[in-house]
Amino acid sequence: MLPPFSVVIPCFNEAARIGETLLLTLDYLAADAPESELIVVNDGSTDATGAIARERLKFAKIATRFLENFPNRGKGAAVRTGLLAARKPIGLFFDADLSTPLGETPKLIEPIANGDIDVGFGSRALDRKLIGIRQPWRREYAGRVFNLLVRCATGLPFWDTQCGFKAFRLDVCRPILEAARVDGFAFDVELLYLARRAGLRIREIPVRWNHAEGSKVRFFHDSLGMLREVIALRVRL
Repeated sequence: MLPPFSVVIPCFNEAARIGETLLLTLDYLAADAPESELIVVNDGSTDATGAIARERLKFAKIATRFLENFPNRGKGAAVRTGLLAARKPIGLFFDADLSTPLGETPKLIEPIANGDIDVGFGSRALDRKLIGIRQPWRREYAGRVFNLLVRCATGLPFWDTQCGFKAFRLDVCRPILEAARVDGFAFDVELLYLARRAGLRIREIPVRWNHAEGSKVRFFHDSLGMLREVIALRVRL
């Protein structure tokens, strides 16, 4: 049984899968962490995401909340909204596509609950044998190049900052969440950068991962946008 924690799921136009994702997440939490809570943040969706999520949460056996950002502000803003609203000692966010299976959750929650680390995040780069369904080769190698550029620009020693599976000890991470400003897809880099600068204990943890179709990241447009955000972050901080 896991200790209580808050799960944050940011979602934007996820009507095709948010119902199944919430069903699986609620079942997992009810069985393995019944004192936990689930926070869904609808980031200005223009489809039926909000209606489906609200309906699914009606039947939850654990504490739930449904929050909304309007208009769409970006994944970073949605994650911060959820984590800052969390009422449990540990906050975990993951993507609505469940690319990292729910069964990997203890890898992040337990070392934080045991007092070993303050921030734990999933990594696809540390053990690529754990990757089941791989991304198209262009996306995979673009991700590797992006992470290399992140290391050069920020000095962060990590190999996969973009895996959407991260957990935080919220009492020490709340000031970082409040100080963060990046609303786009590079928000992960900012949070890790601020955490490292604050001297927090961070651990990159290999996790199982499967590529899921329907990513909201537009290959060229958003890759350039993330790079601009990282450069702006380095200049600002």
